[in-house]
Amino acid sequence: MIFVALVTTVMTVLHVYLWYRLVAATTLRGTRARRVLTWCVVGLWGLATATLMGTRVDWLREVTSYGFLWIAVVFYLFVFLAVLEVPRALAAPVARRLDRRAAVPPDAVPMEVGAETAGARTSDAGPPSPIRAGAAPSGAALEERPDSPRDTGVISRRLFLGRTAAAVAGAGALTTVGFGVRSALGDPVIERVTVTLPRLDARLDGLTFAVVGDIHLGPLTGPDRSRRIVRMINELEADVVAIVGDMVDDTVARLGALARPFASLESRYGAYFVTGNHEYYVPNGPAEWIEELRELGIRPLRNERVEIEHGGAVLDLAGVNDVNGASYDEAPDYEAALAGRDAARTSVLLAHQPVQAVEASRYAVDLQLSGHTHGGQMAPLDLIVPLQQPVLSGLGRVGDTQVYVTRGAGFWGPPVRVGSPPEITLLRLRAPRE
Repeated sequence: MIFVALVTTVMTVLHVYLWYRLVAATTLRGTRARRVLTWCVVGLWGLATATLMGTRVDWLREVTSYGFLWIAVVFYLFVFLAVLEVPRALAAPVARRLDRRAAVPPDAVPMEVGAETAGARTSDAGPPSPIRAGAAPSGAALEERPDSPRDTGVISRRLFLGRTAAAVAGAGALTTVGFGVRSALGDPVIERVTVTLPRLDARLDGLTFAVVGDIHLGPLTGPDRSRRIVRMINELEADVVAIVGDMVDDTVARLGALARPFASLESRYGAYFVTGNHEYYVPNGPAEWIEELRELGIRPLRNERVEIEHGGAVLDLAGVNDVNGASYDEAPDYEAALAGRDAARTSVLLAHQPVQAVEASRYAVDLQLSGHTHGGQMAPLDLIVPLQQPVLSGLGRVGDTQVYVTRGAGFWGPPVRVGSPPEITLLRLRAPRE
């Protein structure tokens, strides 16, 4: 109920604002255009609300494919219109002054009775003017004139400002979303990162991880995208594949076919997986996906660790559940995953959310691999993510623990990425050079 209330409130506020700027400010009151556009906004509000609720309600899932694109457009319309509020505010006083001047026609300038105009006496001026000399024109008289500035000037200036802002915002939003769709649905970029770990055994120098997260298998991705991601990972020839959560957004029954290509993952020491928050949004929880991934040859690390032997040395690779696992009695257990190990060994922890490094740093974890943030996915949301997570993307640090956060290979919600292209990372460990 809290989720539904929040979604409804946010969507209502955004659509009321869009109606005010895109309909009320661009059409005349009482016209058919305003009525039609108003109902369009109401219908799109319903679509957006149903789409977000559809991520949790089975019978609404079918609308999400269409609604998420509209949500992206709504977001960027809001961004562009909000930015345009500043020039609108500056232009409004100028427009009002011009409108006031235009409201009094030139022939209504007050004159003294008996004064001569342009060499002619008022008595010779011909038929009397409907506007008496020395008197300001009445509102009724102006309203009766079809070419009066009060009829055309004020309205046209208001419409001009409103329609110009709407056109700029609309063009900006559609262009941004168009490029964002191309980025989100295109191939992930390959990021190559080298991380120097002060305690790394020299024999582990050069050990590589293919880090991928937030794949978000769903109805908009399809099996071809899964095959592309697998192909790109295999081309990296990594020693270890690390899938750091949010791999799926629905049940095995709906998405099992999309996950099958991941049975072809190749690496020297295997592929490992930890749950993300979205695995716990799947009906009945992550249990069926855990078993499905095992059958695909991917080993889940559920509050546990394994030893990676390389070059005669051993590295501890651990994994903890996402913090949302607490709702299924599967909370992250750092003690189970990290306690009792050889303190001289280098440790790498897979944990979906960067904020989990706060707890991991207490266990002397050398490197944590995470996802979850999508790098913000759609700028300027990247300005908000740091309010919740200590690292937005790339390499950071929490205490003595280094944290690498992948932007993810997929998307959630709108199939749009702006300023944060999808990625797969080849991360190479380095021992300190003397």
